[in-house]
Amino acid sequence: MNTIISLLIIALDIYIWLIIAGVVVSWLVAFNVLNTRNKWVYKGCGLLDRAIEPGMAQLRKVIPPMGGMDFTPMAMLVGIWIVQAFLRGLMG
Repeated sequence: MNTIISLLIIALDIYIWLIIAGVVVSWLVAFNVLNTRNKWVYKGCGLLDRAIEPGMAQLRKVIPPMGGMDFTPMAMLVGIWIVQAFLRGLMG
């Protein structure tokens, strides 16, 4: 059982890093550091978007943007940390 919980925690850690990478890339695109007309940048952004957007879309239904700021990634990170803490508690 501990192996399954450990794998879930690792998967959630990977998802956390994907969320952070998605936020950083979105900032870089917004400030024109990355140009999405570049084929590789476009594909990388699309890959990150497909990886993190399903979870974010569900939260965006509940948490609307406030003042032009999207707090959905922060809420997702906090939720994942809570789930990880619960899973670590189950491991004993």
